[in-house]
Amino acid sequence: MGETAQPPRPGIGVGVVVTSPAHPNCVLLGKRKGPVGAGTYQLPGGHLEFGESLAECAARETLEEAELRLRNVRFASAVNSVCAAARYHYVTVLMKGEAEPGAEPRNREPEKNEGWEWVKWDEFPPADQLFWALRCLREQGYNPFTEELDHLKGYTGSHQLA
Repeated sequence: MGETAQPPRPGIGVGVVVTSPAHPNCVLLGKRKGPVGAGTYQLPGGHLEFGESLAECAARETLEEAELRLRNVRFASAVNSVCAAARYHYVTVLMKGEAEPGAEPRNREPEKNEGWEWVKWDEFPPADQLFWALRCLREQGYNPFTEELDHLKGYTGSHQLA
């Protein structure tokens, strides 16, 4: 008898909502390249490494991708994004951090990202143009300019995406 192939386990990611005193009410967005989510807007972020704290991962990924050092890194939210058609399933912990005063992003991974720009939170691209974790974060009602966690009230941890 043949064994039934098990579906892959979900990945664990960390996304970073980066703000800057030089760009009020804005967060840092990039446009993805590559096989998954190409052309959608994303936050800096990536995979959590073994033994790494969430804050360490957020700081490392933002430095690697956008050459920005962060301060005041803290928890923002968590999302569970599933897109069966793309065989994509990630649990993403979203952290928030502030860029050091006067610092501007540089695209350190041009093979993965078209570039970084500061975008007003209230003037975001439509949901279908956001990469899944960011889209789910917006659907939760998260606001990076308040410290409330009201967006998590009643969150069941399920976002099934088409």
